[in-house]
Order: sequence, then C-alpha cells, then structure tokens
Amino acid sequence: MIGLVNYGMGNLHSVAKALEKTGGKVELVSDADALKQYDRIVLPGVGAFRDCVGALKQTGMDVALKERLAAGTPFLGICLGMQVLMGVSYEFGRYPGLGLIPGAVNPFPASHPERGFKIPHMGWNDVILSSQHEPHPVLAPLAGLQVYYVHSYYCAPEHPEHLLAACSYGDYPFAAAIGRDNIVAVQFHPEKSQRAGLALLEAFQQWNP
Repeated sequence: MIGLVNYGMGNLHSVAKALEKTGGKVELVSDADALKQYDRIVLPGVGAFRDCVGALKQTGMDVALKERLAAGTPFLGICLGMQVLMGVSYEFGRYPGLGLIPGAVNPFPASHPERGFKIPHMGWNDVILSSQHEPHPVLAPLAGLQVYYVHSYYCAPEHPEHLLAACSYGDYPFAAAIGRDNIVAVQFHPEKSQRAGLALLEAFQQWNP
C-alpha cells in the first residue's frame, strides 16, 4: 500500500492515477499518525517551498516522514517533494528544509531569460544517470529517455554520492534525481512523462532498498 502525502498542495489526482496504472494501491494520507500504516510513501509537490514545509510542519507530517524514512520505508519525492528534502532553499528568501539530504535549493541564473532560456524550465529534457556508481534501480528504466520538467529552482546536493542523475538547462547543470538509502527523489514529473514516468513508478513499487 502506497501512502500519497496530502498536505494541501500538489497534483495528487494525476500522481495517484499514474501509480494505480502501474499496479499500485494508493491512499491519500493527511494524518501524520497514519503514515506508519504504509509500505511506501510518495511526496508530490507543486507550489512554493516555504508553504510546503510550513504545511508539513503544521500537520506534524515533517516529523512523521523523518520517522518513517529512518525506519527504512521506501520513499519517492516528486518535484517540490524532492526540494523540501534539502537543508535550505533560496526561493523568495532563505528557508530551512527537512534536512534529509544536505544541500541547497537554488534559482537558475538571472541571466537565463536574456540568453533565451525561459524560466521556469518547462518541457521535455534528459535524465543523465550518474556514472559514479551503478544506475539506481528506480531510475535505471529511464536510460536514453526524456522526461517532463516544470521548475524554476533546482537542487544542489553537497555530497556527490547523493546525485543520482543530472540534466542541464542553458548549459547549466542541475540535479534531475537525488537520493540515499531508502530515499529517491526526482525533479521532473513522472505523472507527466508518459512511458518513461510510468516505468519509473513501476520500478519504485518493485524497489527493495
């Protein structure tokens, strides 16, 4: 059973449908105490970093997530659900994240638009799997495929081993996927990435970290 975290933000319906299409049994979870009932956890996200972290803290979901992840529950973060894992974000100020992956969430360079690269970065782009280690089991099905991105900020993990895949926009590299242990998170939207996204979600459901 997959717990899809509902904190009042995010494209829950489309993520739930994509998970169900790949064989998952999904329930929306808004009660922090109920999170322990689920075999796997997915944290989607659309919106502002500050609001997302604030909503997680207000409901106690931040503490519950940390407890479940520390217990080894397989976890998938999507877009903003990836960014909130970081230590700090510089989106509209400086705000602390959950601190599960050391690093920062940074804006694309202000010079991007004048160079012809619109912000947000929106559309199909690559997923370059890290060459430093074997492809992550959840990401391996994406080799050679493109996925769909929508974001104005990107994750910069402190430790190279936490960078699972990369992409570039305007010759500017950023993290397409990060993770450690039982945590994997992606900047792109699997639910909008058609065949590639469904392959990732299916691999996540089969993953035994």
